[in-house]
Amino acid sequence: MERKRIVVKIGSSSLTNNKGEIDFEKFNDHIEALVQLKLSGHEVLLVSSGAVAAGFRKLGYPTRPVTMKGRQAAAAVGQSLLIQLYNEAFIKYNIISAQVLLTRTDFSEKERYKNASATFSELLERSVIPIINENDTISVAELTFGDNDMLSALVAGLVHADQLIILTDINGLYTVNPTKNPNAKRLDFLTVISDELLANTSGSSSKVGTGGMESKLLATRYALEAGINVFIGKGTGAKKLLEVLAGNGDGTYISSEEPSTLSSRRQWLRLSTVTGKVFIDEGAVKALTTGGKSLLPAGVYALEGHFKRGDVVEVFYQHHCIGRGEIKYSKEELEQAMGKRTTELFKQPTEVIHRDYWVQMKEV
Repeated sequence: MERKRIVVKIGSSSLTNNKGEIDFEKFNDHIEALVQLKLSGHEVLLVSSGAVAAGFRKLGYPTRPVTMKGRQAAAAVGQSLLIQLYNEAFIKYNIISAQVLLTRTDFSEKERYKNASATFSELLERSVIPIINENDTISVAELTFGDNDMLSALVAGLVHADQLIILTDINGLYTVNPTKNPNAKRLDFLTVISDELLANTSGSSSKVGTGGMESKLLATRYALEAGINVFIGKGTGAKKLLEVLAGNGDGTYISSEEPSTLSSRRQWLRLSTVTGKVFIDEGAVKALTTGGKSLLPAGVYALEGHFKRGDVVEVFYQHHCIGRGEIKYSKEELEQAMGKRTTELFKQPTEVIHRDYWVQMKEV
């Protein structure tokens, strides 16, 4: 079998019992499957939920806490417990694992994104399994991923994974929620995550997790855009992950009919914090979206926000955001240059946004 880079996401429902405690039968089943994947020559990254679920009982909570301080306190206790369990389990097979805690800013800030990428590269080169989770203890609402489904998709994009495997307590995606509608039909293969499917899928079957099927679909949509194949489903036994790779998994396979790979730079642009808006004319739109060219000052007619050189801005055409890019002008500089042709510029960059620092977000 061809060597692949695999990101495996294990949800809380696949790791805990109905009381919210670590289920060691489930846990050991996952360990055996991950080990088999590793011993088969694949590079493995694990995104594991379960920190809050593992910790809240230790703090005396009867159920998963709903307050921010309660979840963060439970995560502080549970994360150390969870990583210890993983380390002790993997070391029995002479496999080294490493804890990696991430926040949203690790993906939205350029230098932190590059540093995270370099760290993962070094760990994988040294045959280490990174165990990844959100840094719940310090995260605030506007900087969270929402759930580990999206985190796993972002990590898969960051490391340019070949496959994202999302393990859950339901064997794949259905036309409607199978826990509420007995007429639901499983979708074995998909090539696109449609708005209709998103609208028909809601809720979670887990009492201890945060991500329902809708979040898995949103994560899958991002992964597809980054050129990554996705599997969503369940399984048991040491061979379950190898069976997924062989096409025999109990779940849904999702892959794009026209696969494309987003570079690390363009993935960062999609996730970065935006500080302003640039409005462009029809000619500039064609140059950016179909001509493979850069955005020039002549195509810009209006600005919003406050930005400086090197910031990321959104680009609008007829009040619709079509993409974003890293800008070479400050707002004050671009106010003086916009609408002018190259021959009229003096000692200023030719491009407002270079084509290599641009990512399209919407079809025009």
